[in-house]
Amino acid sequence: MAPRNRIIIDTDPGVDDILAILLAFSAKPEELEVLLLSLTFGNVEVQSCLQNVVTLFHYVEIEQAWRRENGKPEGFEALKACKPIVAVGAEEPLADQIMLADYFHGIDGLGGIHHSHPHLTPADTWKSLFKDAASSSDPEQVAAAKEAQDPSHALFTPSTKPAAEEMLRLLRENEPDTITIVAVGPLTNLAIAASIDPETFLRAKEVVVMGGAIDVPGNMTPGAEFNTYADSVAAARIFALTSTHPSMTMPPTPPGNQDAFLAPYPKKLSRQLKLTLFPLDITTPHALTRGALNATTLPLLSSNHESYASGRRASPLATWTTTFLHATFTKIASLDTAALTAHPDAVALQLHDPCCVWYALSPNPTAEFPVVVKDVRVETSGQWTRGVCVSDRRGRQRMEEEEVGEEPEDPPAHPEEVVGDHGRWLGRRGNQVRVCVGSPGFDVFQGVLLERIFGVTGAEARVGAGRGELFEVRK
Repeated sequence: MAPRNRIIIDTDPGVDDILAILLAFSAKPEELEVLLLSLTFGNVEVQSCLQNVVTLFHYVEIEQAWRRENGKPEGFEALKACKPIVAVGAEEPLADQIMLADYFHGIDGLGGIHHSHPHLTPADTWKSLFKDAASSSDPEQVAAAKEAQDPSHALFTPSTKPAAEEMLRLLRENEPDTITIVAVGPLTNLAIAASIDPETFLRAKEVVVMGGAIDVPGNMTPGAEFNTYADSVAAARIFALTSTHPSMTMPPTPPGNQDAFLAPYPKKLSRQLKLTLFPLDITTPHALTRGALNATTLPLLSSNHESYASGRRASPLATWTTTFLHATFTKIASLDTAALTAHPDAVALQLHDPCCVWYALSPNPTAEFPVVVKDVRVETSGQWTRGVCVSDRRGRQRMEEEEVGEEPEDPPAHPEEVVGDHGRWLGRRGNQVRVCVGSPGFDVFQGVLLERIFGVTGAEARVGAGRGELFEVRK
């Protein structure tokens, strides 16, 4: 049976990114097919993101062996059915000053696990897999690269090409409207791909974005969410593709920066981008509590800590994930020690990125994840408003028709404005972003996530859920 959705995950792993990827790989083959993991800077620098992804594959592989030994279903059927490509992308934003989130996710993106628990980290031999070994004079490097490309070996295919190029290649080689891009980090890779070949980029069935804050405070600044803040120019450029006239909402070119990838889009494009946004407004209420995690994973863990590294008595995946998640819970709890003392099991990690994968898994996303279409634009030039998502809250009536007759190929340089409507917010040429405003249930998701990732029953996954209030933290 053909998969319901074929996806590219553009990601900056990070704690909740890792959970999102594990959720995608644990899908049924008929639900989801992951073609590419496209890596970008964001939560941490991109090489640390790569290390986290390679470590994830390592633990999925030994977890499957552990489950076989214990008579359990291996799980991760979507991953077994399709070996994804892993490609390294942007190391820095298009124009903004780089800003990482290692203060929350840890220096390595996973609570410092690679330093505090080195025995849980695979050897660094994977580094050579992402370099062009064809011209290498090192026989070991060539052999390692060839071994990684062997279909019978490893769970992923490393690419030596930039992530944006791999993204465009897949979109070009497949029929239009067959590949969805799930973007859960800064949108730099997407913006580069769209600039190189906008028509190929627009072959995407849909772009699902975790980012922005519409009617709630930001988590990076009072107004901005981290992903839109980390590369506001990239976000603005991608959002502009949802307009019939992208030049209307494109960000201004930063002074002194005339790089090719900041060039304007062609005056006429064949179609608009379908972009579904999961802002903090909808992702924040979906959270994983420490109580729910413990109830699910404790039966999978051995009391003999020395057996953790071997994975023979304890679930290797549960060992690895609980190690970095408990470090994350400790960080979250440090933001509100009084709440920790009162309700220790209620400390919660907000599941921002996994929400987008949950949407991609849905058999009926239109019904289960209602959306409203808004003209959402990303601020790139303000002193205090970098990365802020701006929408029109004035409640004014929108213009039914802007002009009589055919639309011009490009709006005039100085279009006539409706009085009090600088920027033409009341017209029909602004961005048309589908903003998610609902889900199958805030309290439902952590059970779905735990059940799928750890291969437990629904009853086990939901024990300990919903204890106490959730604490707001950044992505």
